[in-house]
Amino acid sequence: MFYYVCFAILGYLMGSVLFAPLFGRLFGKGDIVGRSKDRNPGTANAFIQGGIGCGLLTLLCDLGKGFLPVFLCLRLRGDRPVLELGLALVLLAPVLGHIFPLYRHFQGGKGIAATFGSLLGLTPDLYPALTLAFFFILFSLVIRITPHFYRTIGTYVFTMVSFLLWGKTFALQAGFLFITVLVCLRMHMSKEEREKCKVRLLWMH
Repeated sequence: MFYYVCFAILGYLMGSVLFAPLFGRLFGKGDIVGRSKDRNPGTANAFIQGGIGCGLLTLLCDLGKGFLPVFLCLRLRGDRPVLELGLALVLLAPVLGHIFPLYRHFQGGKGIAATFGSLLGLTPDLYPALTLAFFFILFSLVIRITPHFYRTIGTYVFTMVSFLLWGKTFALQAGFLFITVLVCLRMHMSKEEREKCKVRLLWMH
């Protein structure tokens, strides 16, 4: 278990690095988080406030800080059998760090890119990441849920249910269950305005 705890700590510390405000300053865009409506130090505001270059770098780094701890944990374990609970903690840690970062007084982002990174760390098994992407696309383009606040919660909840019903491992089920709770808690704490939830089908105007 100690092996997995070490990677979980690494994941939390990496997750605590918020790249949006860092790259915003490096690109000469100033305080991109302070100028945003929801004050979220994440990828979306990096694109909106910082431009394409700032946004792409933030996206890649936010994915990377979720990907690396999980990927390295699985690749460096040698002949050790996978400890499901330990791997669940490693999956959770980067998202926990992004949402409650040690270096920013525990005031972080929503953890969406970090979640994708953690799930991609399970490669070559792409089922978890593709499932999350499927529900984001479904609720964005086909069954259109607005605003983003409700779409994100719906995406995570439906993805979590699908993992609980058809998940391949306990690590994925437990890890994503905790991630969903964290993301929903962070969305509830968000300062963005919450309009009434609307659900429209693709063919409806």
